[in-house]
Amino acid sequence: MTDVVTTAIESPTADGSAAVAAVEAPERTPAQLPGTQGVGAGQVGPTGRVMPNFPDPQPLRSHGPARIIAMCNQKGGVGKTTSTINLGAALAECGRKVLLVDFDPQGALSVGLGVPTYELDVTIYNLLVEQGHDVRGVVKHTRTEGLDILPANIDLSAAEVQLVGEVARETVLARVLRPIADEYDVVLIDCQPSLGLLTVNALTAAHGVIIPLECEFFAMRGVALLVETIDKIRDRLNPRLQVDGILATMFDSRTLHSREVVRSVVDHFGDLVFHTVISRTVKFPDSSLAAEPITTYASTHSAAEAYRQMARELIARGGAA
Repeated sequence: MTDVVTTAIESPTADGSAAVAAVEAPERTPAQLPGTQGVGAGQVGPTGRVMPNFPDPQPLRSHGPARIIAMCNQKGGVGKTTSTINLGAALAECGRKVLLVDFDPQGALSVGLGVPTYELDVTIYNLLVEQGHDVRGVVKHTRTEGLDILPANIDLSAAEVQLVGEVARETVLARVLRPIADEYDVVLIDCQPSLGLLTVNALTAAHGVIIPLECEFFAMRGVALLVETIDKIRDRLNPRLQVDGILATMFDSRTLHSREVVRSVVDHFGDLVFHTVISRTVKFPDSSLAAEPITTYASTHSAAEAYRQMARELIARGGAA
């Protein structure tokens, strides 16, 4: 039921005095703001399909081995890092042990979870190019229970050059993650916005790929090239690799353009497109500034609920334990 707010409005009268009238108006909650409406099971969602019911996942009796998922799109600014942080936090809320891997030299994933990257002596860069490091000693715990991170900083930008001469250079990340894969249920890799050697490493190590896609025409154009790259890696390096789905981000139901992009992607890729759609909201940059996931920064906001639904959908699809 919609709450009603009573507002007093002053209106001038003929003699110059002010008469006060009480006007009742429905109160807007965050979930009712334009472009952030929640869609219940059985209703038609933003993708133009009926929204299924994604049940709360059953608790796990034990953890591991991890399913490794690369969050990948060669276009920047599509919501890869935001989705990695918040999907990881939502999976942790479901009782899953989650490891986030910062595989972007910008280090935004690490900063977004409060890791002081400029103070780190050892990061994932050292694990890739040097011997003798224990990956468990590099993993950092976050303030979110069940959510850990393997941090990165600008040093990682040198890795592509240094790995060129390595034997089996495409499998270096897989070897780094192998010792701890049995300790987590899900590993999410935040890829850099390119299709270079670091991204190839991520795709070679992964079981699945989630493609965050901004609801904008230019973002849509590059998806076909990315899918072609994924097909090549599946054929030549990693036969188990599959596309888990395309996640529409920065959606605004008020604009015809957003709605048309989502419909076009669904027409082209069908059921590969997740039913869950992430709306554009200022809460995401606010939570990044606070260095915590939106699930704790604004726990009741519709954007937090969207990532919780995304976690349930991913588990229901078999993309996570």
